Amino acid sequence: MEENRMSKRLWFYTNYHCNLACTYCLTESSPSVPKRIFQPEEMISIAKQASELGFESIGITGGEPFLIPTLVDTLHSILDILPVTLLTNGTLFHKKRIEELRSLAGRDLRMQISLDYATPQENDAMRARGNFEKVIQAIPLLLDIPLHIRVASTIDQHTSQEEDALNKLVHKLGIPKKDHIVRKIIHRGRAQSQGLGINASIEELMPELTLTVDGAFWSPFAPTYKDGRLQKDLLISNTIQPLSAPVDILLSFIAQIPYQANEHTAGFV
Repeated sequence: MEENRMSKRLWFYTNYHCNLACTYCLTESSPSVPKRIFQPEEMISIAKQASELGFESIGITGGEPFLIPTLVDTLHSILDILPVTLLTNGTLFHKKRIEELRSLAGRDLRMQISLDYATPQENDAMRARGNFEKVIQAIPLLLDIPLHIRVASTIDQHTSQEEDALNKLVHKLGIPKKDHIVRKIIHRGRAQSQGLGINASIEELMPELTLTVDGAFWSPFAPTYKDGRLQKDLLISNTIQPLSAPVDILLSFIAQIPYQANEHTAGFV
């Protein structure tokens, strides 16, 4: 992979279904949408190609990845190849899963959990009833394994007082400042239907090659669904294998598109 401004992290959307239906979800995920599962064997094969091409890490998101029963086994296989950052809503960490996750202790894994407000009323209005309590109960259990836990807060109309309260809560939960990611809602997918978030052009989005069952995209902000239909404006290729094919296409696009730095869209994590 040539030196360029292209990120050296490769993203997978493991699936599109989710146990939640957040108001700003890029992919319109919910329990009822088509699952669109990325087969684990293909992910592992592509991760091997990614390492050979010079990628330095893997990002995994959804949907909710923990709805896939074999996720932990897949994580072990990918972690044998490259470090992983895994995004989750943090609501599915029942006792059996916590025990299963103990096998990941000591692996080069960062698990990023969503928490948007410091109170259940405001947080759950954006995500789902009971979400807040499940997340603040799960984080200490995961830290105790121990796993490297990060918190991602997606904000829109937060006041400075609300942001301060959120920062204090995250710190109280045992998450250092460097592991608290705060980002704006992007005006795509369900957020677009709800009138939420900021617009982000292709020039403002950091190019991070992102693979789904639908193809290869410019960034993990890109493979969005609106009104049940895939938004293809940031689709770069329907081909994802061999991985060198979408890599070359993305690099050619990067050479033609000037980058406009935007602190709110610099990266997905």
